[in-house]
Amino acid sequence: MTEVVLSTHNGHKAKEFREIFGAVCPDIRILTLSDVGHNGEIEENGATFEENAIIKASVPASFGYIGIADDSGLTVDHLGGDPGVRSARYAGEGCDSADCREKLLRVMAKVPESERGAGFVCVMALCLPEGCGFTVPDDLRISEELAEKTGRRADMTAVVRGECRGRITEKEQGDLGFGYDPVFFAPEFGRTFGELSAEEKNSISHRGRAAEKFAPVLARVLK
Repeated sequence: MTEVVLSTHNGHKAKEFREIFGAVCPDIRILTLSDVGHNGEIEENGATFEENAIIKASVPASFGYIGIADDSGLTVDHLGGDPGVRSARYAGEGCDSADCREKLLRVMAKVPESERGAGFVCVMALCLPEGCGFTVPDDLRISEELAEKTGRRADMTAVVRGECRGRITEKEQGDLGFGYDPVFFAPEFGRTFGELSAEEKNSISHRGRAAEKFAPVLARVLK
């Protein structure tokens, strides 16, 4: 079994990724930064989901582990793609998910249903450590432009993107999941993410879709 380090301290996220990878990549054991003794915060100062995912995955790679990370967020059409990479900080520094949901519902209060389209986006990154003996195949490597922006070698880095489309509700519905889940309506099920079981959510979620693309990438790299 191959160990990789998911660059997070978020227990909800780690649980979700283990459930997803358990189905599509059973030979991978996912550890977190806490599991390997790294308790510091990571400054996510990228301008895109791709940049932030690479920044985070680079941390475990910098001390010898195969690093994986995601950068996920909500993009709202009416808001020009906001809150985007600032989804977790949409209501301001020090605010929690409930504050972010409250602000979003307030900002969207008078927007008609036909203009409430939104997408959950997840970009997953793989960063290989120096000297690990693996490289990323040519067709999976990040662009040279992205490599330059993030300070990474293209042959040691890969990213994939998954997205789930839906719309923003007028009020919170359901208390499952986390983040913006209670205000994101999924048309496939006719319910919000906050009303779906983990299995239902993973079958259509942005993370589920990104993981389905990411698992074969990881398998090819580690072959």
